[in-house]
Amino acid sequence: MVDDFKTTEAWRVFRIQAELIDGIEVLRGLGEAVTIFGSARSKKHSRYYKEAKTLGRMLAKKGIAVITGGGPGIMEAANKGCYKKGAKSIGLNIALPFEQYPNTFQDISLSFRYFFVRKLMFAKHADSIVIFPGGFGTMDELFEALTLVQTEKVSPFPIILYGSQYWQGLIDWWKQTVLEEGCISKKDLGLMYLVDEPEEAVKIIEAFLHSRKGTVRKKGNLR
Repeated sequence: MVDDFKTTEAWRVFRIQAELIDGIEVLRGLGEAVTIFGSARSKKHSRYYKEAKTLGRMLAKKGIAVITGGGPGIMEAANKGCYKKGAKSIGLNIALPFEQYPNTFQDISLSFRYFFVRKLMFAKHADSIVIFPGGFGTMDELFEALTLVQTEKVSPFPIILYGSQYWQGLIDWWKQTVLEEGCISKKDLGLMYLVDEPEEAVKIIEAFLHSRKGTVRKKGNLR
């Protein structure tokens, strides 16, 4: 019984290694890319679905690839907007018991079993991250990005919260409770932008990419 357990655990390491190698090799040389997070439950007629689609299209027309979690909702919208519009549309899919199925608007589609490997690929290849309204998974991705930038485990990039009506309550809590308790600093609040239009997000992303010209930045420089 113990030997069977050890064997199973050992093979899990190989599966993890295979996912890492596959992700790194397939996405190598991707170029400029923006990761877009958001709810898998957003409907096609919703405001945020339509605006995620617009954002994906605007980025693609500027030659900037779009990376999403590959599923429905906001992910589908961003991939759909980018698909065949001038840049790669990428989906980093995850095996889940519900909600997740690969959308059909992906030039590159990767499948992951492990969340932490998938999140590494998001962080490694993103030049900016845009976070639309979402649930626990979206919150997890938001705080992961904030933690990596705050602790300088990745080179800094814009973290853009999309939808002030949705995010303002969280921002107020950060300011009125978390900051007041000394758990974060004012500098930490400056890691994020809050926008309500696709054009605003694109402007921030372009300004960042322009400011980086002529400087050496190792993409995904995880330290």
